[in-house]
Amino acid sequence: MGVRWGLLSTAAINEEILDAARATEHAEIVAVASRDAGTAAAYAERHGIPRSHGSYDDLLADAGVEAVYIPLPNSMHVEWTRRALEAGKHVLVEKPFGRDPAEVAEVCALAEERGLVLSEAFMWRHHPQAARLEELLREGAIGRPLLVRAVFGFPLEELRGATDTRFDAALDGGGLMDVGCYCISAIRLVAGEEPDRVHAERLEGPTGVDLVLGATMRMPGGLIGQFDCGFLSRHRDELEIVGEGGSLFLDDPWHCREPVIEVRRDGGVERIEVDRADPYRCELDDLAAAIEGRRPLRHGTADAIAQSRVLEAVHRAAVTGLAVRPGSSAGS
Repeated sequence: MGVRWGLLSTAAINEEILDAARATEHAEIVAVASRDAGTAAAYAERHGIPRSHGSYDDLLADAGVEAVYIPLPNSMHVEWTRRALEAGKHVLVEKPFGRDPAEVAEVCALAEERGLVLSEAFMWRHHPQAARLEELLREGAIGRPLLVRAVFGFPLEELRGATDTRFDAALDGGGLMDVGCYCISAIRLVAGEEPDRVHAERLEGPTGVDLVLGATMRMPGGLIGQFDCGFLSRHRDELEIVGEGGSLFLDDPWHCREPVIEVRRDGGVERIEVDRADPYRCELDDLAAAIEGRRPLRHGTADAIAQSRVLEAVHRAAVTGLAVRPGSSAGS
């Protein structure tokens, strides 16, 4: 049967989790909630989910739910993660967890106190492609890393429509929060640390969110991280790590549909193909292993707190035009 999951809303991203749960014996979706009971019931019937609830609180009170997936708008992630933990549920909260490091740290401390598993949903980190990337870096495949370049962008209005909640500043929308957070996650993974200094610029749209954002981060060890993200370009997703002896290039780093790592050196290009796998299934399997005590999370609460600090610093740098040190109260 696996871990019994409840879905806290009927968001579109649920489709990925539903497909992943059907493909693994380590997860089962047993309940779904909506603020409207009719919507929840129709959704449950359509997807073969045993139980539906007409409020999020009712789902958290469901004794048959062990863990909840939270795909609510960004501004609601911290609040409902806290409520889920207080109800004794393990939590997979959709990225980004939050842009207030103090709030994120408080909720992470609650998870530790209650002995509950809490993970920020960066599914790409669970895929074998990410594990192979880390192996290549440890093996010194390109020598000392010098620069990490990450990209994630797509035309949101064309694909989703102008009323998409990611255009809503009150809901913590914007390109940085939606897709730039992947880039930050990757740069932090490669560097193994948070930046000393962050510079950023953004193109703000009429609703007050960043439609395009670019940032440069200086790591304590000297590595430089650069990324751009947004909602206006054609679909773009790349990750490149440049080292003293070559570079590692991933053309599909986030969704991992075509998992290949190119090792580029002066002598040519070596293609390292990675086994195909659904990153969402990998994510659910990893959480089940942690919940059942078989192995620790690949990236737990300490990673979520560090991610929040850097996310906040990049946002502040883009808004103020100042260089920012993560964790500081002002530009530096």
